[in-house]
Amino acid sequence: MDSSKKIAAEFIGTFWLVLGGCGSAVLAAGVPDVGIGYLGVALAFGLTVGGGAGGCASNGYGEHSPQHYTMIAGLICEIVMTFIFLVVILNTTLGAPGMAPLAIGLTLTLIHLISIPVTNTSVNPARSIGVAIFQGGWALEQLWLFIVAPLIGAGLAGVFQHWFVATPAAKTSQKLAS
Repeated sequence: MDSSKKIAAEFIGTFWLVLGGCGSAVLAAGVPDVGIGYLGVALAFGLTVGGGAGGCASNGYGEHSPQHYTMIAGLICEIVMTFIFLVVILNTTLGAPGMAPLAIGLTLTLIHLISIPVTNTSVNPARSIGVAIFQGGWALEQLWLFIVAPLIGAGLAGVFQHWFVATPAAKTSQKLAS
């Protein structure tokens, strides 16, 4: 597959993730008596991969965290959740590609169940940037955390993967590129 097709597929996948996950948070999570709540939002994010709405689903810490967690708690949560997410992605796409959508989708669902109360869950800067621009104000001021933390988590996952997998880095890169 050429690069333009890979970029288009990534764009469509990210668009679907943001639309499905953030759309469910904004439109359905807070509906009185019938809202989908945290579980529904977590499933919406997870299901887009596998097959607090007041802030336009923006990520936040402190007073903008759904449960008012601190900046440090948000930073740790986002790093750890991104690390786990990338380790699952790397190992299922390399070791069991047929199971990757299910494993990745269910992992993302669990990540959201854990971290929605802390930060509204990012683990992906693209998911955070769009809604922060739409929200403006505080969401843009706190956006740095939701760019930096996933980058740190992803970097740590890469280091872990390099250590954990016996396959030389060149083979892993070649397999990921194909």
